[in-house]
Amino acid sequence: MKLATFTVGGQDAGPLAGVLEDGRLRAFAAGADAVREVLAGRLDPGETIGEYGLDQVRLLAPIPQPRTIFAVGLNYADHIAEMGNQPPEWPVVFVKVPGSASAPGDDIVCPEVVRRLDYEGELVAVIGDGGRIAGYCIADDVSSRDLQKREPHWVRAKGADTFCPYGPWITTADEVPDPHELAIRTWVNGELRQDSNTSNLVFGCDTLVQFISQTCSLAPGDLILTGTPGGVGQGMNPPRYLQSGDRIRIEIESLGAIEHRVR
Repeated sequence: MKLATFTVGGQDAGPLAGVLEDGRLRAFAAGADAVREVLAGRLDPGETIGEYGLDQVRLLAPIPQPRTIFAVGLNYADHIAEMGNQPPEWPVVFVKVPGSASAPGDDIVCPEVVRRLDYEGELVAVIGDGGRIAGYCIADDVSSRDLQKREPHWVRAKGADTFCPYGPWITTADEVPDPHELAIRTWVNGELRQDSNTSNLVFGCDTLVQFISQTCSLAPGDLILTGTPGGVGQGMNPPRYLQSGDRIRIEIESLGAIEHRVR
């Protein structure tokens, strides 16, 4: 299944959740948090109450309020090299503030304090029942490189409002035979910047789940951003940071694409 949360144009009612089939969204009778409930195994989608084309809806963050957004740094060899680092012995895990989550097509709002804004296209593992991976989607781990360099903790650099657009929907794990064999690409204003494959992950999705769960309980709807490949703006010579009006598009094979603008 491809599970999405969305609003319908001109509709006064709150967000809907539904399943995408043949390019159309079938809305569940349950409320907007139904995606989390389906992933948790607490809800059988069952009856639907309406059907809409993608051109009739605005896609929201699939899980509107993730409990925890885990993220992983330095998890592709080419990105490690371009950042001038050594491969880590263990996964480098940090947390993005849950309030950074935003819709896949919403603008990234750059705070005035940030001068070096960067993109990071990433595969996301989405947690379901029992702390297991229930599905996958796409995220942009938006980063302030100046704050990241200046401050030893990355709460502000990685967790600012709108700094985690993700979606466009969650593809359940049964439809992704091997999450470690997916092409991943990022464009900025139509220019291909990142072109890699999840086979190049240093630590795979299952390893990350096991590592994080050694100390942190994983709950349905938690997100794990698994790291970004080479090709980020800071890694270029000279560095090329995002500017107002820039458009970022991230595609992952079989999972769709997200696209957003810098404001």
